[in-house]
Amino acid sequence: IIIGLYLCYEAIMRFITPEPIVGWTVIIVAGIALVIDVFTALLTYSQSKHSMNIRAAFLHNVTDALASVGVIIAGTLILLYGWVWTDATMTLLIAGYVLYQGITEIPKAIHLLMEGTPEDINVGDVITKMEAVSGVQNVHHVHIWQLDEQRNALEAHVVVNKLSETHTVKLNLKATLYNEFKIMHSTLEFEEERCEEEVCTTLSI
Repeated sequence: IIIGLYLCYEAIMRFITPEPIVGWTVIIVAGIALVIDVFTALLTYSQSKHSMNIRAAFLHNVTDALASVGVIIAGTLILLYGWVWTDATMTLLIAGYVLYQGITEIPKAIHLLMEGTPEDINVGDVITKMEAVSGVQNVHHVHIWQLDEQRNALEAHVVVNKLSETHTVKLNLKATLYNEFKIMHSTLEFEEERCEEEVCTTLSI
């Protein structure tokens, strides 16, 4: 976003105070940059779908490639027609794209940093699946959050029929959480019964 705002500032200053531009120099430098940007974008494309950091790098490479194309177009127009204003115009267009990409990534980053519930997981569905596991009476105090883009975590209180069954129930619950919701890390507090007015026996695993 800061880069986008800076580009806007530079473009506006170019409109106010035009500077002489050598078209061929612009085209050659932008052409070299375009080749490099396209190559690096291809390297990061496949992994950009699964990681916010890689996606940010990929978008940066794509933005640079588009910027290079814009600069080549501007340099060509300057060479052919002497339209020096095309340089500032292209800079504004590139800045707009950079700002758009930056702003759209902010909500995702905030959601991850605030350990929000993954958007593709419904807490009610998780509870239903957990309570369907043999030996489980009730599941409550469920909290699900994202550790990163690939890993989710859960903590919950689980009421079981007998604490002696805890180990088997725990294994079945963890398998269900992973297979159904890709929750890799879970902290489960087991209770033999759920009591409102008396102390219950609990076991945190």
